Amino acid sequence: MTGDKAYSSRANREALRGKRIRATIPGPDDQIADRKRRGRRGGRPPAFDSVDYRRRNQVERGFNRRKHWRGPATRFDKLGINHQATLDLIELLDWLRAVSDGHDPRDRT
Repeated sequence: MTGDKAYSSRANREALRGKRIRATIPGPDDQIADRKRRGRRGGRPPAFDSVDYRRRNQVERGFNRRKHWRGPATRFDKLGINHQATLDLIELLDWLRAVSDGHDPRDRT
């Protein structure tokens, strides 16, 4: 599970650990500074995988780009096939925009 800094509380981490869910949640700057200030008594910092967090950010930005389209956001399409066609069109236009900007849309890292 990946999450924002807002979800880095001890209770959230313990609940995830209790369910054996690996979490990728960055620590807030104040908690990191406090841990460093306390030295050895500050404890070990929680594990953080920056590559997983970067992927989460890319997925979130992809959803945000699609939210700007009014049709799927309001779900005007009543049939599933029409809704899927709208999503496919949005994906195609997003891909064309990336190509015209000089980005390789296949590069997801």
